[in-house]
Amino acid sequence: MTGGGAVFHDLGNINFTFIQRCGSGDFNNYDLFTVPVRDYLRSLGAECELSGRNDLLIDGMKISGNAQTVKKGRILHHGTMLYSADLTRLAGALRARDIKVESKGIKSHRSRVVNIVEKLKQKPEPEQFLIGMLEYFLNNLEGAELSSVSADEKAAAEKLAAEKYGRWEWNFGESPRCEIYNAAKFGFGVVEVSLSVEEGVISELRIHGDFFGEEEISGLEELVKGTRFDGECIREKLEQCGVGRYISGMDAEELTALMMK
Repeated sequence: MTGGGAVFHDLGNINFTFIQRCGSGDFNNYDLFTVPVRDYLRSLGAECELSGRNDLLIDGMKISGNAQTVKKGRILHHGTMLYSADLTRLAGALRARDIKVESKGIKSHRSRVVNIVEKLKQKPEPEQFLIGMLEYFLNNLEGAELSSVSADEKAAAEKLAAEKYGRWEWNFGESPRCEIYNAAKFGFGVVEVSLSVEEGVISELRIHGDFFGEEEISGLEELVKGTRFDGECIREKLEQCGVGRYISGMDAEELTALMMK
């Protein structure tokens, strides 16, 4: 709902959220909501600062990205905190792959990142760091108090997850149009696939290479169009089509892996 770019999440990445009534000038006031986080990090000895519009940096390297939205007079501000994340996996997940993927969606600005724990003299575990931040907020934010999620609130959240946020339509169907190209060499020849995905569904597919087949490859391309861009859905469709008739020596599992690579 708040936009922004991709977020890498593992057990070393901490998320925080502020929800409150939206006063005049609160929206896009990132300083207002990041100051408590910045001050907590400074209390631990890390010189943190807000940079640009919505990033928190330590020694010039990004440790937090933030975003906001307003609905029904309330503002939601949330952010990430790279505390002890696996930065090798982060780089692998967010880097531009050799196999080209071009998206017409919003592109995030890539920044140098660092884990907060690397900048602290004392290096608490993520859970201890999180508890410390909670205590800091309770002691330093006016009106802050601790409360628990009620059974009704938990049930409402679970219902919302089941009906909206846990569904394929939300997680993939809302994705922007993208163009994907992958290629690989097999024992029977080289196979190249180019596909367009719109709202999570394959709208165009082109397969090229130096392989042989009993039937025209265009037949397979047409049969796959309209399939969800989901590994299981693609594999089931390809098994129905009989991939080997179009690409001799290839099976549905191999072509699915190539398309989803």
